[in-house]
Amino acid sequence: MVNITSVLLGLVMVLNIVFAVVVIFRERRDASSTWAWLLVLFFIPVAGFILYLLLGRNLTRDHLFQWDDLKKSGIEEVLEKQKELLRTQKFLFNNPITQDNQDLIYMNLVNANALFTKNNAVEVFTDGQEKYRRLFEDIEAAKESIHLQYYIIKNDNLGRKLMEHLTRKVKEGVTVRVLYDELGSRTLTKRFFKEFREAGGLVEVFFPSKLRFINLRMNFRNHRKLVIIDGKVGYVGGFNVGDEYLGLNTRFGYWRDTHLRIRGTAVDTMQVRFILDWNQASRDFDIMYDPELFPIENVRLGNVGIQIVTSGPDTDFEQIKNAYIKMLYSAKKSIYMQTPYFIPDKSLLDAIRVACLSGVEVNIMIPDKPDHPFVYWATLSHIGELLPVGANVYIYSNGFIHSKTLVVDEEISSVGTANIDVRSLRLNFEVNAFLYDENISKELTAIFKEDIKRSKLLTWEEYVKRGSNIKFKESISRLLSPIL
Repeated sequence: MVNITSVLLGLVMVLNIVFAVVVIFRERRDASSTWAWLLVLFFIPVAGFILYLLLGRNLTRDHLFQWDDLKKSGIEEVLEKQKELLRTQKFLFNNPITQDNQDLIYMNLVNANALFTKNNAVEVFTDGQEKYRRLFEDIEAAKESIHLQYYIIKNDNLGRKLMEHLTRKVKEGVTVRVLYDELGSRTLTKRFFKEFREAGGLVEVFFPSKLRFINLRMNFRNHRKLVIIDGKVGYVGGFNVGDEYLGLNTRFGYWRDTHLRIRGTAVDTMQVRFILDWNQASRDFDIMYDPELFPIENVRLGNVGIQIVTSGPDTDFEQIKNAYIKMLYSAKKSIYMQTPYFIPDKSLLDAIRVACLSGVEVNIMIPDKPDHPFVYWATLSHIGELLPVGANVYIYSNGFIHSKTLVVDEEISSVGTANIDVRSLRLNFEVNAFLYDENISKELTAIFKEDIKRSKLLTWEEYVKRGSNIKFKESISRLLSPIL
């Protein structure tokens, strides 16, 4: 007599194999990601199938963001003009650093449509209390518009205080738009925005779920943090909205992050990014493009050269990762990198390794505590590959470091939302400011060196002595790292 259970199990395994062949190999993805999903499907057939539907599918690239609409703003014309000036060596640089890095500028122009602006003033924030004090001052001073976008907004003291400020500005006649990611801000309810909406505030959700807790696009999250006030002041960086980012969460302790306040024409390009994201999420309140946004460089507020580079799964290129790699290969003296997660793919890891072997001083800082266990163990596994080639790895112990910064030769730098991991560089929608300025780069380097005082240097001798339990966790996490 045929055992029905055995037949069903056999059928599940056959279907699982067919699914792996037809679905995974049909989609364009790198080999490491393919093997990671094959492991998941093999060891947990039914649950693995569900996980793949939720987390593994590629995002269609057809018309997610209507870039053609931006012709109305004049940005496309300026982009083409900049490309031509750089190709013909006729671009007027305002300092030697931008001229020395014109190949990186050109790559970001071509690869990411990242307009280069050179009239910006920049302030750096590393403390949440100070960042939000300054942001609330700018919000209170707003006269026309506030565009605010965060991955995480929490219904806690900071979140409610933010909404109080925004609601008050709406009542004063300021146009206020709030865009948040549904997964990152999953604890929010409609009640949180009730007074704000009733006053006339506008709220949209990025990739909302069709059904509660079921979202087939949950793997593709909008991790960007942008605030643009009156089109004149812009904020970008790592801080989200919540009490923990003020250092008030006992689990993490002090929250160490990096955020920028920008004034200058770079804010116009941040505004363009917000418009794209808002119009993708909105069906009723599309923002009309302002034809006066460009031409650019009409007011000189500073001398910092900036490109606002965005990336996401809706494109064929990993724009921020490519810019990171270009920066790393250009290093002659030093590299300073801070990241909460260090899970680079082979190309990025090779670039760091080559820098070490070339005599470049490579300094990397990571947290000493996990907020995601598998990611933490995968981070330690990848860090272990750089210790033998001379990288200085610092374990930050004064709370949790969430900063996403890269500084090369104390001349060029990047600050933004992208971590050094596959999720940020391939799956999430991210935004980074690439800065071509010696003063800002030296300031970020000085901040790193100050953080060293609150960190421990991880040596190769210590690393090889770690216990078998840790090694096992690292090995499992390493195998899954392409899909973490």
